Amino acid sequence: MTRTPATAFLAALLLAGASLVHAQQGTPPADAGKGPGKARAEARDCSKAADPKACEERRAKQRATMQEAHKACEGKQGPERRECMSKSMCAKSADPAKCDARAKERADKMKAREAKREQRRQQAPAAPATDAKKP
Repeated sequence: MTRTPATAFLAALLLAGASLVHAQQGTPPADAGKGPGKARAEARDCSKAADPKACEERRAKQRATMQEAHKACEGKQGPERRECMSKSMCAKSADPAKCDARAKERADKMKAREAKREQRRQQAPAAPATDAKKP
């Protein structure tokens, strides 16, 4: 096969066009890669807090309260455990009534999300059963 100047020019044009398509990407925003998990992890980093010592003390207190709640609710499962954990955690909060209200709000949201998931599961077509004894 002989190469003509036209085919060489076409090949070079395609190569240049392909590289331009990849160059169109642009720069990511400054907070790219900071999903909800990373933001939460940074919020828990007491070395970046205004008062690192107070932050560490607050975290230690929260950790101890959580451990006590786990011990108090040991052996319980499901909704009973969630209720027990909420009560145990809110009992030690500065404003137990406000804490209980927020816990109830979170529980209601969680129940609504679970109901939506269950509804989607029921509406989705069932996956065909696979036969393990196929030759």
